[in-house]
Amino acid sequence: MSALNIGLLYALFAVVATVINLGAQRLVLSQGDGVVIFAAAVFLGTVAGLVAKYLLDKRWIFADTDTGLANHSRKFGLYSAMGLVTTAIFWGAETAFWLIFSTETMRELGAVLGLSIGYIVKYFLDRRFVFTPASV
Repeated sequence: MSALNIGLLYALFAVVATVINLGAQRLVLSQGDGVVIFAAAVFLGTVAGLVAKYLLDKRWIFADTDTGLANHSRKFGLYSAMGLVTTAIFWGAETAFWLIFSTETMRELGAVLGLSIGYIVKYFLDRRFVFTPASV
């Protein structure tokens, strides 16, 4: 697959994961407000987006056909660890926009910007450390 096709597909998967993330957040946020609900929304949205993105990336971006619990566990663990850095970017942007503007629209804009930057960083981390040629 060409670099352009990979980039377009990766961007599409980032959009899909972002929609899943924000959809899960909205679901949780519909249950109330306050710091605990907000933290739960951000956390659960992140987990939902992470699982979806891992499954899409593994198969379609990195063409990883490894099977078995040990392989999946190791790779998902590494994939998640790489995501810690990018999650900090995402959460930081979302929280900053929430604290500065105090509106749902701006919170979501911060989330989208943070996720966009985070996904770009994550692709390079995953290519280098998770889905390496030796493991694919």
